This record gives sequence, structure tokens and C-alpha cells, in this order.
Amino acid sequence: MSANRNATGLLLIRPRQEDIGGQPILRPLPSAKCRNVGPFVFFDHILEQDYPPSRGLNIDQHPHIGMSTLTYLFEGQLQHKDSLGSDQLVKPGEVSWMTAGRAVAHVERTPAALRQRGSRLHGLQVWLALPETEEQGEPSYSHYIADSLPHSEAMGVQIRLIAGKGFCLQSPVPVRSPTLYAELRLAAGASLAIAAEHPQRALYLIDGDALLDDQALPLRGLAVLPEGETFTLSACGESHLVLIGGQSLGPRRIDWNFVASDPALIEQARERWKNHDWPKVPGETARIELPR
Repeated sequence: MSANRNATGLLLIRPRQEDIGGQPILRPLPSAKCRNVGPFVFFDHILEQDYPPSRGLNIDQHPHIGMSTLTYLFEGQLQHKDSLGSDQLVKPGEVSWMTAGRAVAHVERTPAALRQRGSRLHGLQVWLALPETEEQGEPSYSHYIADSLPHSEAMGVQIRLIAGKGFCLQSPVPVRSPTLYAELRLAAGASLAIAAEHPQRALYLIDGDALLDDQALPLRGLAVLPEGETFTLSACGESHLVLIGGQSLGPRRIDWNFVASDPALIEQARERWKNHDWPKVPGETARIELPR
């Protein structure tokens, strides 16, 4: 992972490569140069992966505190199960939104039907910090079908607002602080103004060839924008991006799957998980043990 600030003031972050249960990912957040963008403290690009029949993603029970997870797929499906009793099939263009609060556990896996015949997976998962007053609140889960997310299309630009507010749109996803999370698809030659409507913003180019003003955006890298400035995003070829941002909630500590403003909360969560003192996902016995 590396980061550098160019002459235009953009902070360019090259994500590190990781592997989660055999699934390759790219992770630009958190980085040493940028711990968060607005409430976003964690950003995983789930890379395109073809699973043959009888294979698939299988992430056993694992715990979270102090944040919300948002899963958004471009291809494939995932089965989400959690300790609240949720059991939800997540399809492309849908939002799977889980708020951990003081304690939740969940499972993510390729659904049985796709595992039987083989499938392809591609998407994003992000973590959003919670305000300090809500870090130890009640956990919750909600799911939003693709048609429930607001979108606009004009002059070769398609915008789908995944969460928060932006571009005169508002998502139904119940974010806990000012947030911007938008999927952008631009036809070749199209352009879009990236206004300073949120204090912190970053662009991630998933596919294509695009410029921010006169600066080429790195493919599958995170470009963190200076605060208070408006930019023009231009597509040299058909391009697919996401824009994240919002209001920072201040420093957060991340330890394994735990996020908190107070290190004592993380230590308590580690001890509880290690001692099996944690809500369980109904019908599940396998779990991911605490790393040493």
C-alpha cells in the first residue's frame, strides 16, 4: 500500500491486496496516510472471482462492534445471516446494511443454489463508524432492493445513491451521520461536477479511464479530494466509479473486526469473543477465532 499527494492536492492511495477465505480483495482504507474519509473507516473492493461448481465464498461467524457494514454487489449473490435472526439473500444493486452497535455476529456466504452450479462474485464492502453516542447501541439489520435506491440519468451520466445524500438525491439507508456514497457510471466523453457538498470526499475508479480536472485517476486506487473544492470528473472511455464521503466522526481504533473510539471497548469485545460470550447466529456453529 502506498500514498502520495500530487500537484493538484489529490491524495492518491494504492490499495493493498488481501485474501479473505480465498476471495481476493483490494483495501485502500484504512491506510497510513488516510485513516478515514468521512465516516468510512474501511473499504474493501471484492475483486472479480469465478467460483466453479461446489465452491464459493464462506465467511463463518465473526463479531463486530461500533460500526455499520454496507455490502453492495455488482455481480453474484451473498447470503447474509446474523445474530439478530436475519437471513437475507443479497443481489446485485441491493444494499445489505448491518449496524453492529455493542455486539453482533454474522455469516456471509455464497448461497446454496449458486454454489451448486458455480458463480461469479464482484462488489464492495465498506465499514462506517458510528457516532460515539451510538457505538454501544442496539444492533440492527436492514436490506434495500435496487429499485428503492434513488438514481438519475442525464447526458451520459448515471448516478445511483447507495447511502446518504448527494446530487439532489437521498438514499433510504439509515446512516447515522452525514454521508455520501454514490455509484457513478459515465459514458465516454461525459462529465460530472463533483461539488464540495460534503467536507471529505474520495473517488475510486473501478473500471475505465477518467480524469479529475486534468489529473488521471488511478485505476482501482483511491483519490482523496481536498476539502472545499469543486472538481470536474470526465470520462475518457466508459467508466465505473464510486464516490464516498461525509463528515468525519473523529479518530477510531480498528482491531480485527472491532471499531471504537475507546480502546477499552475493543479489549472488552476481544475478551467476550474469546470466551464465547457473544450473540450467536441461529443454526451456525463454525466461527472465526480471535487472531493472536
